[in-house]
Amino acid sequence: MRIQISLPGVKLGVVEADSVHVSAGNAELSALLQGICETKRSQWTQETLAEAPFTRAVRAMFRSWGMDPSKYRPSSEALLRRVVQGKGLYRVSNVVDIGNLGSIETGWPYGCYDRSRIAPPIAFRHGAPGETYQGIGKQTWRLEGRPVLADPAGPFGSPISDSTRSMITESARDVLVVIYSPEGASNASLDEAISKLAERLTKYCSASATRSEIQA
Repeated sequence: MRIQISLPGVKLGVVEADSVHVSAGNAELSALLQGICETKRSQWTQETLAEAPFTRAVRAMFRSWGMDPSKYRPSSEALLRRVVQGKGLYRVSNVVDIGNLGSIETGWPYGCYDRSRIAPPIAFRHGAPGETYQGIGKQTWRLEGRPVLADPAGPFGSPISDSTRSMITESARDVLVVIYSPEGASNASLDEAISKLAERLTKYCSASATRSEIQA
């Protein structure tokens, strides 16, 4: 699925997975996620996390979009701050857990979307005046000037917080995962993140097929 990118400073890792089985959790995946969280908690404090190269790169990406990352925190940084503070991560489903796992490994925002609820063409752009959506776990979110993924029906995702329209539920069968990577990140690093994501969707969600691409 091609995404028209209208914002600077970013390249997207795009992964599609077919015929996934969405479930509440998987013991092996939960253990992997717990181990990565413990490792990150031992590696970082809130102060050192703020100065980490991946944090600085994602914040610079946000500033290139006219966003203040201290006011509108990247989803990846929000996850890592929870981990470092010892709060752990919310467990939602195997698909969402896999996205969160990749996000805390790389420090980049990930978005997981139900492909049946979105349609091409898709654009990554600034929200237009008057655009809103119902955020997951949040009230209606005003989108003007904020980075959004949008289809013909309007915005559905963001590297800050996604919408309820396209969120992963147990009824999802085909999924789209977008990795929001800073432009300066190496293609090798993004390829590795994409490969891990596709492998985990196959292993832990029984995806029948996956397709992936770096888009810039």
